[in-house]
Amino acid sequence: MQLCHTSRATSAVFDDPNLVSSAGLVPVLALARTAGLHELAQRHLSVPSDKGANAGLKVTSLVAGMTAGADSIDDMALLRHGGMGKVFAGAYAPSTLGSFLRAFTFGHVRQLDAVAARFLTGLAAQAPLVVSTPGSAERVMLDIDDTIIEVHGYAKQGSGYGYSGVRGLNALLATVSTSQSAPVVVAQRLRKGSCGSPRGAARLIADALNTVKSLSSATPLVRADSAFYGQAAVRAAIRGGADVSITVRMDPKVKAAIATIGDDAWTPIEYTDAVFDEQTQTWVSRAEVAEIAFTAFTSKKKTEQVPGRLVVRRIPDLNPKSNHGQETLFDTWRFHAFFTTTDPVLADTVAADKTHRGHAIIEQVHADLKHAALAHLPSGKFTANAAWLVLAVMAFNLTRAAATVTGPGLAKATTATIRRKLIAVPARVASSARRVTLHLPAHWPWESAWSDLFNRACGPPPAPTT
Repeated sequence: MQLCHTSRATSAVFDDPNLVSSAGLVPVLALARTAGLHELAQRHLSVPSDKGANAGLKVTSLVAGMTAGADSIDDMALLRHGGMGKVFAGAYAPSTLGSFLRAFTFGHVRQLDAVAARFLTGLAAQAPLVVSTPGSAERVMLDIDDTIIEVHGYAKQGSGYGYSGVRGLNALLATVSTSQSAPVVVAQRLRKGSCGSPRGAARLIADALNTVKSLSSATPLVRADSAFYGQAAVRAAIRGGADVSITVRMDPKVKAAIATIGDDAWTPIEYTDAVFDEQTQTWVSRAEVAEIAFTAFTSKKKTEQVPGRLVVRRIPDLNPKSNHGQETLFDTWRFHAFFTTTDPVLADTVAADKTHRGHAIIEQVHADLKHAALAHLPSGKFTANAAWLVLAVMAFNLTRAAATVTGPGLAKATTATIRRKLIAVPARVASSARRVTLHLPAHWPWESAWSDLFNRACGPPPAPTT
């Protein structure tokens, strides 16, 4: 590809009042309106003074800006260009939205959490966000994990050096997904950068499970890494009607349990460099799994102990520690163990291990958010950034719902891909007979998907007149 004209024959002027850069916001915000975003924010938010007036419009503006690609308060100016005023009303200036966020307290952030949970339920009524096969025993996966959002300087309240060694703030997220649907975020919390991973996890799990109940009738399975292996988090999941699948730390009790597993109990599994033997219908693999009955938290009183299964995966240790004595079991093999309360009838040892490894899907959500609205935490005030995280999650879920409406082609795409194909579509606004028509680029490669979203969110096109 090359320019059709020389540089001298090309010019640019910012003077068209009828152009918009993100025409996809029209059906996306129509979908948000149907899901009740404006009404929910107006009803549940009680931010004081003039800063909190018209909370529904301000929340919608912030979510719309993030959906269109804004990752800072100044970026909200993209809602006030060209013909945006002809298709949208109530788009606030960035300074007004910044003042609104800085007026938040912790209680207002919790109110916004309630808005996000109800908004997700409304979106699920419009788009199949959590899909499972009817009549199957498929589980709904609830994944918990935290991530550090890097910040710079000392002006950010609550910033600190956590487990990653990077200065930042700690975001704890809970996502829900199935084998047929991409993850959406059901709960979120911003914490100090120096806090431990499990802090507040029990409360987040309880909130997440309450939201999951409104999305699916299937029994949830809570998956997490070893940082969340604690009595509070596990019992919160069980009280919420879920099973758990949580990595355990290799403490003396776990090592003693692994040492009792017999050599004939190990089963080869599909893993890196594995080969499937057609004759025996088994995997030839260096990775093997086994399980043993296990009771967690035996140091607690009996009513607080949790019985279950310890599922262990082992692979040969190719870099053993040098020693002068006889090699021990843990010098020869590397072990990865997790504790689960799932019924063996529903998931045998191999299936339980494969399901647990799927927990890594939440890392994709972390990366997705950090390449979108969470590229920055824009305020120096902690509660403003906490509200920003909740709004970023609402924008993420709204974008996922919009893609899901168009069919399977974009249902599992990243936010950047969805934005490029459905939202960041330029259009010229034309008004005639009290009707607004968006003229989009001819031969747009994803015209069909965009039209499906528009027709679903805004209704079918009017019948042609004769």
